[in-house]
Amino acid sequence: MSGAFPMNILPLISQSTDELTAIFRDLHAHPEIGFTEERTSNIVAQKLRDYGVDEVFTGLGKTGVVGLIHGKQKGNRRVGLRADMDALPIHEITGLDYASKNDGIMHACGHDGHTTMLLGAAKHLAATREFDGTAVIVFQPAEEGLGGARQMIADGLFEQFPCDEIYGMHNMPNGQPGKVGICKGVAMAGAAFFDITVTGKGSHAARPSDGRDALIIAASLATESQTILSRNVPPLDTCVLSVTQLHAGVGYNVVPEVATLAGTIRYFKDEIYTLAAGRMQALCDGCALAHDVQITLELRNVFDVLINDNDLSDAYLEAAAVIVGPENIFSKDNPATGSEDFADMLKIVPGAYCVVGHAGTVPLHNPSFTLDPDILPVGASIMARMIEKRLPL
Repeated sequence: MSGAFPMNILPLISQSTDELTAIFRDLHAHPEIGFTEERTSNIVAQKLRDYGVDEVFTGLGKTGVVGLIHGKQKGNRRVGLRADMDALPIHEITGLDYASKNDGIMHACGHDGHTTMLLGAAKHLAATREFDGTAVIVFQPAEEGLGGARQMIADGLFEQFPCDEIYGMHNMPNGQPGKVGICKGVAMAGAAFFDITVTGKGSHAARPSDGRDALIIAASLATESQTILSRNVPPLDTCVLSVTQLHAGVGYNVVPEVATLAGTIRYFKDEIYTLAAGRMQALCDGCALAHDVQITLELRNVFDVLINDNDLSDAYLEAAAVIVGPENIFSKDNPATGSEDFADMLKIVPGAYCVVGHAGTVPLHNPSFTLDPDILPVGASIMARMIEKRLPL
């Protein structure tokens, strides 16, 4: 530890700080996109076996890993801990000596740290077993919009490994090392991705009247879609609609026949998403009729709204306070418009999702983002303590 913030790190985890840092650096240097985390999965499974985890299962959700750790007393209650493992399609420019060796792929969201922290918690729990029941340790693939949580659930995660409660964690580059927060209730937005294809009629750019310009129609749709927020969504509700891609044309002198748009909708109420989706379809249908072209809209929900259980949020913060001190605990008042597929697990099993602050303020999903490794033993200790708190001897 750098000594930047005093923490009550659990002894075995404190002794393992160098090992955790080495694991983190290795995972950071070898990032893998969702559902391709073969190397990461193999490392996680082997570490769990090395730590003496009772049972280790691989292949759930393609590359997911689940470990079971039984306490000194083998009660019937089970509490889950979950970490995500995948990286992002970003070219890293941090200049770290352990920067990504996989060109165009980067751990720009801290999942390498999440995985390391859960491994640290597993090592402590397998060695001490100061709890009554079973800890279910879940390493999930493909969180970044690819549906890793849903795939694990579809493969029988909670049928094979039922949990009474489940908890997740995310790092937060807010320049406040060791600050732990939870937004109770609705905490993170649901999300859908959309793809729109406009098929018009190509022509020579010198005679656009001979065609039906797909590019101009697509640009109009990108603008018109913003009226959904300003003129349809009630002003006291929240929705974000972002057009993030517009592709058309290959030449200077050709009016393109096809143009495509893509983007995302973020929302906190299902009825607001239904409204936005309906208006998008109506705009596409109206533009198609007005311009005599074909327009197709594909909308797919990828994240549910993340809802933290109020009582279990309090329990999580109480466990975190043992590690970081009550002065470093805060309740977040406002939900985040970002999304997280741990929400899919929380729809089935009650639990909570917290954030842990760390040094540095470069935002997540940025090619210069770095995770402060000082929080690795902090997060590991909080997760381990949560098991001991919720499954007391």
